[in-house]
Amino acid sequence: MNSVLLVGAGGVLGALARFGVGSVLSARTRSTLAVNVLGSFALGALTVGLADGTALLTVFGIGFCGAFTTFSSFAVETVELYEDGAKRQAVENATVNLLGALLAVGLGGWVAAMLN
Repeated sequence: MNSVLLVGAGGVLGALARFGVGSVLSARTRSTLAVNVLGSFALGALTVGLADGTALLTVFGIGFCGAFTTFSSFAVETVELYEDGAKRQAVENATVNLLGALLAVGLGGWVAAMLN
C-alpha cells in the first residue's frame, strides 16, 4: 500500500485519539502531557520491535504517534504559563513533559524487547 495512505490512515486515528484524550482530560496541560508520554511509550515499543514490518511502523509510528503526540501544544502551553506569571509551573511543565517522554520511550523500548 502507498506510504502516504498509510501515514494518512494512522494520522486520522492519532488525531481522533488526541481529541478524545483532550475531551477527557480538560485541564490546561494534563492532556498534552498524557498524549506525549503515551505516544512516546508507543513509539519506543514500535521501534524496538513490536512493528516488524515497515507498514506497521509507517501507520502507527509515523501516522498515529505523529498525530497523537503534540510538541507544539506543549510549547505553547509552556510559554503561556510563563507569560501568565506562572514561571515555576512553566518550568515544571517543560521538565515533566521532556523527562516523561524520554523515560516513556525508553520504557516502551524495554517492554518491547522483553516481549520479543
